Amino acid sequence: MGARSGNNYLSALRKLKADIWIGGKAASDVTVHPAFARAARSVASLYDMQMENPEAMTHRADDGDRIGMSFIQPASAEDVSKRGRMMKRWADFGCGMLGRTPDYLNVSLAAMAAAREFFAGGDHPFDEHIASYYREARRHDWCATHTLVNPRVSKSKTWAGDTDGDVALKLVERTSDGIIVNGCRLLATLAPLSEELLVFPSTVLRVTPEAEPFALAFAINCNAEGLRFICRDTLDTGRSHFDHPLASRFEEMDCLAIFDHVTIPWERVFVCGDPRKCNALYGETNAVVHMMHQVVVKDVAKSEFMLGLAARCAEVSDSIGLPHVRERIAEIIETTELMRACLRAAEADAAASRWGIFAPARPPLDTARNVFPRLYPRMVEIIQLNSSSSLMALPSEADFDSELRPTLDRYLAGADTDARDRVALFRLAWDATSSAFAGRQTLYERFFFGDPVKMASALVDNTNLKPLIERVEAFIRRPD
Repeated sequence: MGARSGNNYLSALRKLKADIWIGGKAASDVTVHPAFARAARSVASLYDMQMENPEAMTHRADDGDRIGMSFIQPASAEDVSKRGRMMKRWADFGCGMLGRTPDYLNVSLAAMAAAREFFAGGDHPFDEHIASYYREARRHDWCATHTLVNPRVSKSKTWAGDTDGDVALKLVERTSDGIIVNGCRLLATLAPLSEELLVFPSTVLRVTPEAEPFALAFAINCNAEGLRFICRDTLDTGRSHFDHPLASRFEEMDCLAIFDHVTIPWERVFVCGDPRKCNALYGETNAVVHMMHQVVVKDVAKSEFMLGLAARCAEVSDSIGLPHVRERIAEIIETTELMRACLRAAEADAAASRWGIFAPARPPLDTARNVFPRLYPRMVEIIQLNSSSSLMALPSEADFDSELRPTLDRYLAGADTDARDRVALFRLAWDATSSAFAGRQTLYERFFFGDPVKMASALVDNTNLKPLIERVEAFIRRPD
């Protein structure tokens, strides 16, 4: 089938009937449930964009199917850039606020399938499993999410590489049909709107026999027997797009994934009982680099959106000429240009990997993913500081549709806009910086790729410092 439409996606969700719980109740059909329906339509719009812009959003695969561009295995630097432009269209649609759009996992699967040799070995043809699953995923154009983190009773123990065996997801039995797993995984973002769940390692495991039951990588249908998703409170409260312009569209939801003796068929298992392979999976297959590419594209879109929002709020308040406002907006410009530069450098320096496909250059992407979690909260703060009380005195759409309209028109007009449009703008700024939705976005960005300290350590490990150290030592030894 290949690339599909939004209606096809919504129809598949209706038929899926995954075991999803929110507020103590099961949600039988997420396409109509008030906590999920509007976000589901937003994801459907992403699929519709493929149908409306096939040349820019899709690619003709070797089997003849026209597949989503995010599934390509890039054969050149230009392919990497084309994929980046496609992902940017999706990221712009969501204002950078959708972190787990389907392309995030698609690029990862494409990289892993290209690196199928990495998965070879053991008592099953895991290399064939990952290659076959990738072909199946792109043929169906599934919406997939993943869950990476085991729950932690003790953070200090898990920092050292140990696993809380009583609660973490683990292998409990091998059968002729597959493996049986039991336990919990965090954080399944977008799970209620997904058809497939990918379970991969994220934290480093000790290479010991005790760690082997936790060394797993597999895929499972979201409606698999024994798999349950427990959602946090929804941030879409049912208010209008005027009142909550972001939360009413882009609530991607975060869940616990509970596995109650779930059977995973062997053909969907990619790693089993090999801690060393789990620890190396993302780096050796280059999947992490392709995932970083998608994330930095999202960061560019988010920075651009926040910059435009900050600038328009300053215009409407007639404050864009004030030195302190301009200085703050300049900070957001700097962040935006830094993200753009990192993305451009990564795509321009893309090169063939050992697995035969092109990958973006890692250093600029690693830089972006380490710095953005610190810069995003500052962008939020700048809009709060520049907007001040304008973020607080915000009537609702219902107020404008009532007898209050003449009063609001008189007192809430902006420098170059009427009262209703001014309030709509600052309600958007509120939803981006100060609402519950905004709080979740800031927290999400802080930990998007994991613990910031571990990410910084990985950046040091992945940077070749030796030539620079040698240059310093050579200078010290210089005779004159």
